[in-house]
Amino acid sequence: MIITSEQVSVGHPDKICDQISDAIVTECLKYDKSSRVAVETLIKDNHVVVAGEISTKHYFNLENIVRQVVEPLGLKNVRVTNLLGLQSSDIAQGVDNGGAGDQGMMFGYATDETPEYLPLPYVLATRVLEKLMSLGHPLLGKDAKAQVSYDYEKRRIDTFLVSIQHTETADLDKVKRIVMEAMMSVAHRYRQNLDFKVLVNPTGRFVLGGSFADAGVTGRKIVADTYGGFAHHGGGAFSGKDPSKVDRSAAYMARKIAKDIVREGYAKRCEVQLAYAIGVAEPVSVYVETFGTSRYTTQQLEGMIRERYDLTPGGIIKKLHLLDVDYTETTCFGHFTKDYLPWEK
Repeated sequence: MIITSEQVSVGHPDKICDQISDAIVTECLKYDKSSRVAVETLIKDNHVVVAGEISTKHYFNLENIVRQVVEPLGLKNVRVTNLLGLQSSDIAQGVDNGGAGDQGMMFGYATDETPEYLPLPYVLATRVLEKLMSLGHPLLGKDAKAQVSYDYEKRRIDTFLVSIQHTETADLDKVKRIVMEAMMSVAHRYRQNLDFKVLVNPTGRFVLGGSFADAGVTGRKIVADTYGGFAHHGGGAFSGKDPSKVDRSAAYMARKIAKDIVREGYAKRCEVQLAYAIGVAEPVSVYVETFGTSRYTTQQLEGMIRERYDLTPGGIIKKLHLLDVDYTETTCFGHFTKDYLPWEK
C-alpha cells in the first residue's frame, strides 16, 4: 500500500496569496482584537488583487502589507488592486453574540507514526522543503513542490520527488545533488531507507516560477496545509480568516483534540469532526473515528470531548489564544507542523 503526500514552498503562487491574506489578518488583530476579516488574494505576474470583507478599527496600508510579503520572495514593482469591503451586518449580528461565523464541518487528525503526530510522507515532504528553503542557496529559487510516496506495508519510502525553481544558468546536476542531499538528510532524520527512487525536476528545467509561471489564489492548498490527504477535509481554507470563522478556529481545535487523544494513549490514530451552524455557538455534531486503534467506543470518546473541551467559538478562541497568534507563522509548511503554536501544545 503506497500512499503519497505533497507540500509546497513559500514561493508557490498559491502560498504567496495565503501569506498576504494572513498578514492582513495578523495586522488587524494586532491593533483591534474585535476585527472581523475574510480576505482572498489573487496574484498573476506582479499584479495582486485583494478582495473580501473587513470590519476593523485599525487603519492599515494594504500596499505596504503586500510588499512586505512579496519583496523577500523576489517580486518587485507590484501593482495592488483593493477590492475590500465591510462585513455583512447580518453575519456580524450572529457572530457578535458568540455564534459561529459560518456553517460547515471541520476535521482534525493525529497519528502516532511521527513525533509531530502527523503522517510520515506528509512530514517528509514538508521537512525537505523547509530544509531547502533554509539553505538560501544562490542556485535555488523560492517556488518548489515536494511529494513523497510511502510504502506502508514495507515501511519504506518508495519515491521522493522535488521540483524546485533554479537560476537560468544553474548546473542541473548540481541542483540535483543539492536536492538529493536534503532528501537523504530528512530521510535519515526520520530513520527511513535511503535507497528510494529519486525524482528532481522531472521536466528538466524549472527557471520560470512563482506568479510569473502560474496564477495564485488564497486557499488552494488546503490539503498541504493540513494532513497531506490522510484525513477528511471540510473544504474551508484557513488563511485570510479571523478566528471567529470556524473554518479556521474549529479546525485548530479539532486537531488539538485528535492530538490529545493520541498523545494520551486513547488511540493510535484519530480523526475528529466538528460541525457548526452559522450564528449558533455549540456545534451541531461531534464525531470521532479511531480506525480500530482504541479500546474506547466512539460514544465514550465523544462524551469525553464534550465534557472536557469548550467547543463554542468563544471558548475555542480563549483556550487557544487565537486573538494573539501571529498567523503569518501558520501560513507555510503546514498549520500543524510547528510545536510552538497553541493548538500543537
